[in-house]
Amino acid sequence: MTDKNQIIYIIGFMGSGKTTAGKKLASLLGWNFIDLDKEIEDYTGRSIPEIFSLKGEEYFRDIEAKLLRNLQSQINTVISTGGGTPCHGDNMDYMINTGLTIYLKLTPAQLKSRLTGSKGERPLIKDLEPAALQIFIEKKLADRERWYDRSDLSFEGMDLDINALLDNVKGRLKN
Repeated sequence: MTDKNQIIYIIGFMGSGKTTAGKKLASLLGWNFIDLDKEIEDYTGRSIPEIFSLKGEEYFRDIEAKLLRNLQSQINTVISTGGGTPCHGDNMDYMINTGLTIYLKLTPAQLKSRLTGSKGERPLIKDLEPAALQIFIEKKLADRERWYDRSDLSFEGMDLDINALLDNVKGRLKN
């Protein structure tokens, strides 16, 4: 296994199941798991919604990029990123160069279904009505997919087959 493959980054839109899949994958591999958003909350002492509200998105993205790079010494670790992590600065290039990237892909309708019940904890969508939420997801996903699609692996996130993902990851780790 190369140094590059000692970290796996799970990326995708908010609500795509990155944390759930990341925890399962790490467990099956016998690896560590880190949720980047949780790292940010621990570092700042504030929740993600509080950071956005008090300091703004630019501050959040700066902290996110800094903490992402602070994880570079991790070995045998699966990292679940925030939905916007790959899309800011050179974060996607960084992740491609330091690990294996996996995109969990869902349609806008699937994402809307998943996000409708958790809007309050997600600063970018907390005030959106259902029709506006659908439009937001469609536009934001269309913009972000140019980064997401650069991933080493792409998997259907709805009803994710964790064993198929594991097999693909193991195949990549041997190279």
